[in-house]
Amino acid sequence: MTPTGSVDGRTVVFALVGVALVVGSIGLFVADLGSAPPEPVDTEETVDVGLTLAEELRLEDTAPNASLPRVQVFYSQYPFPVGYHGVESFAAKQRQPYHRDQFGYPTAVYVTDYAGQPPELTDDGIPSTDGSPGWVAAEDAVYVADSAARTPDGPASLPFSTRDAARAFAAEHGGRVIDWQTALDRPTETEPVTALRERAGTQRREANETVASRTRLRERPVSVVVGEDEPTIDEAVESAPPNTTVLVPNGTYREPVELDRPVTLRGVGDTRIVGDGNGTVVVVRSPRAAIVDVDVDGVGNAVPGGAATDDHSHVNDPSHDSADTIGDEYWDEDIEETYAGGDTAIAVETAPNALVSGVGIDTDAAGIILYESPGTVVRDVHVVGNESYRNGHMGLVAMRSPGVVEDSTFVGGLDGVYTHRSDGIVVRDNEIYDNRMGIHLMFTSGSVLYNNTVSGQEYTGIHVMTGPERNAVVGNRITETVTALVVGGSESYVADNVISDNNLGFQIDVVGSIVEGNVFADNRAGAEARAQLPTNRVFDNDFVANEQHVRSAHGRLRIWTDDGEGNYWEGATGRTDGTVIQRTYTPTDPVDGRLHRTDGTATLARAPALDALAGFQGAIPGMRADAVIDTAPLCEPANEAWFERTGRTDTEPVCASGTRRSLET
Repeated sequence: MTPTGSVDGRTVVFALVGVALVVGSIGLFVADLGSAPPEPVDTEETVDVGLTLAEELRLEDTAPNASLPRVQVFYSQYPFPVGYHGVESFAAKQRQPYHRDQFGYPTAVYVTDYAGQPPELTDDGIPSTDGSPGWVAAEDAVYVADSAARTPDGPASLPFSTRDAARAFAAEHGGRVIDWQTALDRPTETEPVTALRERAGTQRREANETVASRTRLRERPVSVVVGEDEPTIDEAVESAPPNTTVLVPNGTYREPVELDRPVTLRGVGDTRIVGDGNGTVVVVRSPRAAIVDVDVDGVGNAVPGGAATDDHSHVNDPSHDSADTIGDEYWDEDIEETYAGGDTAIAVETAPNALVSGVGIDTDAAGIILYESPGTVVRDVHVVGNESYRNGHMGLVAMRSPGVVEDSTFVGGLDGVYTHRSDGIVVRDNEIYDNRMGIHLMFTSGSVLYNNTVSGQEYTGIHVMTGPERNAVVGNRITETVTALVVGGSESYVADNVISDNNLGFQIDVVGSIVEGNVFADNRAGAEARAQLPTNRVFDNDFVANEQHVRSAHGRLRIWTDDGEGNYWEGATGRTDGTVIQRTYTPTDPVDGRLHRTDGTATLARAPALDALAGFQGAIPGMRADAVIDTAPLCEPANEAWFERTGRTDTEPVCASGTRRSLET
């Protein structure tokens, strides 16, 4: 029988002819049994998995002749080979649920051949060779396991095309010689989702300790009072003993200020420090200095201008996440000079563990620039920038300055909070409005962006770029922005954010990451899957009242289900077991994608012909391109509190359990 169906009034006929199928225990796949296996290609022609750009750059600095073991895999469902940094990385990935469904089966697997280029090991165990090793079929190689060799991800098994070469390496560096199947069967360490959650929580607790330590700088005893003991702020600072407070009474003080010793400058009442409109007003140059409870005005108007707003706008420019760009030292220095330059209300320069608190700033240039000042806390500040971002600067710049930015407001200007090589920074509980970008991370890994409210950005609410790793974006609210959230890099945690009323909710460039517990509501597009390879775990998210729940690009099939549970999709329909809907939902499908917007599509979605088409698409790689599939969609929202709080309970489906009725009509 030939299955037929009707979409938009047109008859669709699907002929299942001329297809050779291989059926295995883990899926249904197309096999071209007559073709020869492809030959290995240059590394530059593969799409890599398993090593971040940041790690590659560190290797260039610490081991310039590094030659990591690689696995090159040709999959039946991909037109390009996929490269893994090490046997362990490949073994871990191919064991993940849905890996075979998304990639297909391997048609050829090659590994680095160290037989002709015997590697030396660095002090850190990184393999290093004088030349470029060749390739050998994985099944024809032998492997040295449990030696001193490592990759940035951990212990590494090194492949050799001859047993003699493998034994020679093992004799010098330890280990044992094993075959390919044994190498694949060895246990590998993968970070569970609980570890990602716990890491974000640990960093927030550590941030609490940092804030408590810096806040104690407010409690220093008063040693000098401006106007009583010394006539000017600068003279008072100069005469104050270390670890004391310079008290600045209510009033306006028209002078530039420099804190070059570990003292606290604290205002009382309405205290204003006003510059002459040229240059920076307050400069902090001492560790554990503090400026608290003052307003700063009269800042100069030197700003990055077109160098930042045009040349470095980064908007939809994939080159800014490439290894070539990141490795360009001149480009990096140019960015640093541009964004850390210009005038600012407060500059903290090479002054670790400083405190800026209770400060109000009105400026057409930058609000606060932190430069080489790790451990600094900025809290309870209010920065109002230029209404035109093209004529303004950042609310706050953290340049090589990991610390804490919290409980503050940044309005107007270029970016609300901009970070550059500030690994581990925590940005939390801030309100950021009407900038070019709300929070903009460059070259910054291990950050926590938590519970910020971001709205009205010209381009992006939160943008994490330039190949970072281990960033946590948790509990933020992003609204009324062209693109709410863009996360690049890898091994990150995106959870519990509410993303609503944007043109695009979440541009998913990140790989190897967890996306859970988010709400995507009332956006033109809830999310866009852009990463080339389907290595993310996406589950327990709610998609509600978006014109289009998901759109997809730059990849093949992506399965957004984890451990038997997927996401809640307004419009998904079918019989339920009380937890999930027992019908696959494909938000990128022209029928499923309309279920929440068009009357009658629910009936069409359950038509036998379209169910047959879904199975046919699952078998033919070419028909799976750019698809997102949820194999176990939730029958009720993951974030019921949000639905109740926003009065959206009328959009909830009801499961076929307890007092809930079935979704099936």
